[in-house]
Amino acid sequence: MRKSRFNEKQIIGVLKEHQAGPPVAKLCRKQGISGATFYA
Repeated sequence: MRKSRFNEKQIIGVLKEHQAGPPVAKLCRKQGISGATFYA
């Protein structure tokens, strides 16, 4: 199994920020991740 590039705290932080309301494209640009990574 491949090791995740992002730790658990980073993933939770991004998901909580997404719940606050910004569009996914803007959030991904800010965090430096791709849209596919976000949805995966």
